[in-house]
Amino acid sequence: MTATSSSSLAAGGIELPLDRPLLMGVVNATPDSFSDAGRYPTTEARAARATELVEAGADVIDVGGQSGITGVPELDPDEEIARVVPLIEAVRAAHSGVAISIDTYKPLVADAALAAGASIVNDTSGLLYPDIAEVTAARRGALVVMHNRSRPKVRMTDPYAYADVVDDVRTFLAERSAEAVARGVAPEAIILDPGPDFAKTPHQTVEVLRRLDEVNPDGRPLLLAVSRKDFIGALTGTPPAERRDGTLAALAVLAAPGRIFRVHDVLGAARFLHVLGALQGQVAVARDLLLAPELRRTAASQAATPPNG
Repeated sequence: MTATSSSSLAAGGIELPLDRPLLMGVVNATPDSFSDAGRYPTTEARAARATELVEAGADVIDVGGQSGITGVPELDPDEEIARVVPLIEAVRAAHSGVAISIDTYKPLVADAALAAGASIVNDTSGLLYPDIAEVTAARRGALVVMHNRSRPKVRMTDPYAYADVVDDVRTFLAERSAEAVARGVAPEAIILDPGPDFAKTPHQTVEVLRRLDEVNPDGRPLLLAVSRKDFIGALTGTPPAERRDGTLAALAVLAAPGRIFRVHDVLGAARFLHVLGALQGQVAVARDLLLAPELRRTAASQAATPPNG
């Protein structure tokens, strides 16, 4: 696999290492997210969730104020700002060294989020509104450029949409990245996202993920939002909450330095990547490493065993 040529990514004053896979944890400031369905209804609950994710191993916290659910209206920017800014401020106050990304395609929201402490703009529209690049550049943030041929809130799943989906993704990302650079974003501050499931069928998504080196020939940092995605559900016949195993399978194949994985189960993904890295020789294993005695059996089995049993 092609690794990024830079050792770190500068994002709003925060340096992200690119010599290993990174994890992006998701915190939704929305009542209708498909992944948590309003489980964290207040800023305090959401900030606490962000802390849990950081402690579990998240390198980036991705904050979103508008659900990606299709068939419902887009949110007014002012309302989106009111949802995300207090959360970003709370996370930044609690975790000064953690990168925060704002999941939005709206320049006004991006500007407010960056001013509040975000350092990455995660634009899932593919620069639908190119001014977002100027906003990002002015705040010295990093910008995610994602492949997406559909409009926000519109589902596009056409098996015949592309003559060659990999070529379309590669060309689209190159063109939009050039546009972002022309509007002031530093080339080294651009993260590419091939957009799994966005304007793609499961077959098209799998084809793109199989050929990421062709999608990203220059070895730029990649954001891969594969967690609980539709292509996993289609392959395994499972709803979002039951796609953990499929998500880990995707990590097993795709994990590489310079790749950022947007995941819902940060702790599980962190443990998985740690073991994977140890087996691949990328994580050091101490010669005197031993399993702690209390971890040899479950708590229930230890309680059931007589002291001298």
